[in-house]
Amino acid sequence: MNAINQVVERVMFNVEQVIVGKHRAVELVLIALLCKGHVLLEDVPGTGKTVLAKSIARSIGCSFKRIQFTPDLLPSDVTGISMFNQQTRCFEFRSGPIFAQIVLADEINRATPRAQSALLEAMEEQQITVDGTTYELPHPFIVLATQNPIEYEGTFPLPEAQLDRFLLRIHLGYPDKHDEITILKRQRQSHPLEMLNRVIDSETLLQMQAAIKDVHINELIEEYIVTLVAATRQHEDIYLGASTRGSLALYRGAQARAAIQGRDYVIPDDVKELAEPVLGHRLIINPSARIRNVTARALIYEILNAVPVPGARAGRRLERTSATAA
Repeated sequence: MNAINQVVERVMFNVEQVIVGKHRAVELVLIALLCKGHVLLEDVPGTGKTVLAKSIARSIGCSFKRIQFTPDLLPSDVTGISMFNQQTRCFEFRSGPIFAQIVLADEINRATPRAQSALLEAMEEQQITVDGTTYELPHPFIVLATQNPIEYEGTFPLPEAQLDRFLLRIHLGYPDKHDEITILKRQRQSHPLEMLNRVIDSETLLQMQAAIKDVHINELIEEYIVTLVAATRQHEDIYLGASTRGSLALYRGAQARAAIQGRDYVIPDDVKELAEPVLGHRLIINPSARIRNVTARALIYEILNAVPVPGARAGRRLERTSATAA
């Protein structure tokens, strides 16, 4: 897994020429890429969500298209449309912006549920169906969606079924004083995104996506993942807990994080680090808990503290077993 570690470090260094002070956010997006997962970037305007998506696309040499979601957006504006060609006397399909390897769905919660639903089949099956004909999407295919969490007027909250299809939800946040000064200096003459070069190609990414599946996960870790997810379904403050898709996302994400760290086996810390970004957006909080300002993040940390991690002795045995299995 050292090869994956070295490649990811190169990509991260390249992206951080543009995105300053957001190492964890960049790492999480790359984890999602390795898992073939989609990302929901949720934060206030101006924090670099769109620039992050463009920087990732340029660094890995993938085709990139942006869809600006608005209330008047139609599903055909996303997927494409069949048009009648009078010369050939037959219908021809003209593909929409969804036909790209990295798709930026900007302000996704501003579109109507009908337009949002155009992404469901694409995100889950990497294909779309138009007029009864199914079209395969390019590989790799990743949706990076953005939304503003504090502006509710003129927005349509994403349904639970669509939220569940995002592997991770990431908050960028404002940069600190030192990082913001660095941003000002870097953009004094031009935007650093304009000079960003490709580090790897899409074929290399596909190879890494296949390689992380070989990262070993001990049975104790598998049980730990399932126990954490089950605890979200039984908590008194949670109306709807994480689905089995959440368990799979945590499982695959832990493999990717281990590979990025240069390990060929997963440890409990991989699971704990990803629990909040993987599970937070999948939980629906009870109304009584929302009145008390209880957040999904606080509940996940409470569950992490309550669920026992494989013990120190078991942990040492686990690492030896993992190393032997690899």
